[in-house]
Amino acid sequence: MGLSSGSSTSLFAEGGAGTLRLLFYLGVAVVLMVADHRGGYLDRIRHAAGLAVEPVYYVASSPARIAAWLRDTFTERRQLADENAALRSALLVSEARLTGLSTLQEENQRLRDLLDGTRGYRLKVQLASVMDVDLDPFRHRILLDLGEGAGARSGLALIDAHGLVGQVIATTPVNATAVLVSDPGHAVPVQVLRSGLRTIAYGTGETDRLELPNIPLSADVRIGDRLVTSGIGGRFPAGFPVAEVTDVRTDETRVFVVAQARPLAALTRSGEVLLVWSEAIDTAPVRVGPPAQAVPAEPTSEPSPTVPEPEP
Repeated sequence: MGLSSGSSTSLFAEGGAGTLRLLFYLGVAVVLMVADHRGGYLDRIRHAAGLAVEPVYYVASSPARIAAWLRDTFTERRQLADENAALRSALLVSEARLTGLSTLQEENQRLRDLLDGTRGYRLKVQLASVMDVDLDPFRHRILLDLGEGAGARSGLALIDAHGLVGQVIATTPVNATAVLVSDPGHAVPVQVLRSGLRTIAYGTGETDRLELPNIPLSADVRIGDRLVTSGIGGRFPAGFPVAEVTDVRTDETRVFVVAQARPLAALTRSGEVLLVWSEAIDTAPVRVGPPAQAVPAEPTSEPSPTVPEPEP
């Protein structure tokens, strides 16, 4: 089908307007670019446009940021949980080691305290643990964890860190039985440390009281005096603390003084005790008497010097 002349003219005219419009836009673009390059006039417009578009970018990137935050959060929680578990295990191990060290320290201190009780004496000692305590009203006994096989024998004195505990009265191959100083049938020779008075302390059946009867009225005994073993009889080595005087009064006959004393040893609370006995010291016998007479030396026979005869 043929085209009319009117339609062709309008088409070209329309095409020319489009070209001019394109050229106009290109010119405006060139002018804007040159103006932006030379003077930077479009920075404010660009900045405002960026601020306007920023929320769009923020919303668009929200899913990725939320996913990263959740991943980091769970990772940190897992790491914190693992670190917490590791630290808890380390803490438990450290507490166990600290408990062991504390036990060793306490045991070491107890041994030091016990050995301090024998300082200054030529004695031998043997450590023993208390297995049982029998505080019957008529007898006070303790059971030790060593017997004849470990060197225990009847008559050995027992001490703790504070003073005299008692003495061994019976032994078996694996155990030993000891009587406490508080036993009603026990007595120990003692000496008042301040005045030097010698007497005997008897057990009363009470763990916190010893009795010293038949003390002369002229004797010097006061409340607070320390009593130590006197060594008389040879059963208890001399010088070990025994008790402290708590009361002094005259008896019913008003002829003698009766004193009450508190044992210094922890009779019912000692976990370990020391068996002590005198150490035999090998010494050469000392000669006593006048000095030995010096034996004169025998003269030595030497040839007499020869005198030469004068020549004729």
